[in-house]
Amino acid sequence: MAYTVMLVDVLERLHIDNHFRDEIATALQHVLLHHEEHADSVAAVDLLHLESLRFRLLRQHGFWVPADVFDKFKDSTGCFRESLSTDARGLLSLYNAAHLAMPGEEAALNDAIAFSRRSLQSLVQGKLGSPMAEQVSRALDIPLPRTPKLLETMRYITEYEQEEAHDGVVLELARLDFKLIRSLYLNELKTLSLWWRQLYGSVKLSYARDRLVESYFWSCAIFHGEKYSRSRIIFTKVFQLMTLVDDTYDIHATLKECYKLNEAMQRWDKSAVSILPEYLRVFYIKLLNDFDEMEDSLEPDEKYRMSYAKTTFKQMSEYYLREAQWSSDKYMPSFAEHLDISLMSSGFPAMAPVLLLGVRDRGSCGGAAAATKEAFEWATSVPVPALVRAGGELARFLNDVASYRIGKSGGDMASTVECYMAERGVNGDEAVAAVAALAERAWRTINGECVAGLEPALLPAAWLMVNLARTVEVIYLGGRDGYTVGGDLKGLVSNLFLDPLPLY
Repeated sequence: MAYTVMLVDVLERLHIDNHFRDEIATALQHVLLHHEEHADSVAAVDLLHLESLRFRLLRQHGFWVPADVFDKFKDSTGCFRESLSTDARGLLSLYNAAHLAMPGEEAALNDAIAFSRRSLQSLVQGKLGSPMAEQVSRALDIPLPRTPKLLETMRYITEYEQEEAHDGVVLELARLDFKLIRSLYLNELKTLSLWWRQLYGSVKLSYARDRLVESYFWSCAIFHGEKYSRSRIIFTKVFQLMTLVDDTYDIHATLKECYKLNEAMQRWDKSAVSILPEYLRVFYIKLLNDFDEMEDSLEPDEKYRMSYAKTTFKQMSEYYLREAQWSSDKYMPSFAEHLDISLMSSGFPAMAPVLLLGVRDRGSCGGAAAATKEAFEWATSVPVPALVRAGGELARFLNDVASYRIGKSGGDMASTVECYMAERGVNGDEAVAAVAALAERAWRTINGECVAGLEPALLPAAWLMVNLARTVEVIYLGGRDGYTVGGDLKGLVSNLFLDPLPLY
């Protein structure tokens, strides 16, 4: 078991697991079914690391593993044994594994998170060697299950070489794969940049965010590999178009213009251009044309998908309009009323069907199809599915915490943080802590849905949505807004597209 789980972990962190999907699925089935047979062969010094690694890998692949597997590491009082507090590798694995907790597992895994975090923080302040020190610091920022695999690969591909037991063939494959993928990404980025320069230059909406590279970066973090090329391009285009609409509602249009824009969006017809103010007419026509072109890129049996994307895009306009009205009226909704609208306007639920729009629906995810009619119906169903709602909550809460810390402009409507303050009579720090706790609860809902809440046929689609949730964590890391303030991501963008891989 030890060799198997460590090899699977390496392949996934190097992002070359897509070359071995069938073999990994078979191996994890064996690990799941024959755990007890191999338990006695594990050295005591490796036990915490391997048990945690097994737990994390199996849960990330949709297998249910009981949380009480960690009880063996506790003393007679039910606390984790202090003798474990210097086992850096084991603690890091425990910390990452425990962040796959599901609703109802607070008692079992909250202590694991608290104990491992406290111990790792103590170790990282001491003499923790490289690359363990860097891996611990990254996990304390964002635990591994919530980190986009692409970002982990960008760091781990150089760290793996420093591991004494590294496999030279695996490392060479990872380096070659990364270089080939980077070349593909740069070609796609060139194509998208030409499209965006033409669009952004012609619509002349100078107030809107110019974030093509950042949007494409997140597309790369969601979709990996050549087979997802069309997905990355379509997702980036829709995200950029949605940004233009969002910024129009949020920072430029008058309330009357917002109502006209929404009317045109609901009609979704070029004849509606006449009701729009002059400065939005070119954009509206370009928007409709771009959606038509994206539909043309789909195969005949895939074209039905576009209706789902159009419907959610029009729904987003309704939510943006509601928020514009609230802002104009200086209305302070209840926390629950706010969340019902703002989790939708976060963009996550609207992008759920867009994630599937460009996926080639023939064994695109480990032999299982992601973009099925069933998946589109599920992603856009009413009420909002638990996983999609939790993703929207996560995006909203992290966005609002970042906005509160940065300081919002006077014209913005109240955030969930401010609604919580007003409703509960607490100060800003207390409200931020409460909202952050709700973001943690959202992650646990996502974890639970991927392990026990969904039909197996929906898991390939769900895992793409988990990838989207992971990008949200990075965008708002440490209370920043890495999309609005694009400079915050400059280092990551440079690492992916430009910087050579260092050699040790």
